[in-house]
Amino acid sequence: MPGAGKSSVASFLKEKGFEVVTMGDVVREEAKRQGLEPTDTNLGKMMLKLRQDLGSGAIGYIVLQKLARDGNHSNVVIDGIRSIAEVEVLKKVGQVRLLAIHASQDTRFKHLKKRGRADAPSDGTEFAGRDKRELSVGVSEAIALANEMISNNDLTLEQLKMRAYDIVKEWLEEICRGVKKKT
Repeated sequence: MPGAGKSSVASFLKEKGFEVVTMGDVVREEAKRQGLEPTDTNLGKMMLKLRQDLGSGAIGYIVLQKLARDGNHSNVVIDGIRSIAEVEVLKKVGQVRLLAIHASQDTRFKHLKKRGRADAPSDGTEFAGRDKRELSVGVSEAIALANEMISNNDLTLEQLKMRAYDIVKEWLEEICRGVKKKT
């Protein structure tokens, strides 16, 4: 869910050498291409329109196109999965592990206000509407089916980053062991 800490983890993993693609940036780029201001309302409508026009895995397909264009094909962190359909799209090209970062509504609202982006909710009502929209595209199912979950209510930023990094390192080790067994 927005404000839980996904982007903080993704930024940290980028520092550790991972490629990072942010699904929200894909939506923001499309909105910009169409001349729309990057407000929460416009971005939300764009996200829903892309899914309506291209199917529930739409953002996943756009991410794959971006990866192909950019030549990224190593360890990639996708920040902001919103549905299992997107996960299924990404599984067509490689191993996928899903890490959910969870935080309470109060914690998430504070995080969103603090980061100060143009699409930050201005009040609790706008925040609740954003949550409702995210839930409508299936984010709760993606969270429920995640391989691992971190609760980010009482963690420092450093603790969050290290827990996520430890999980990802373990996944990479598992994948490497699986590849070695096949050869």
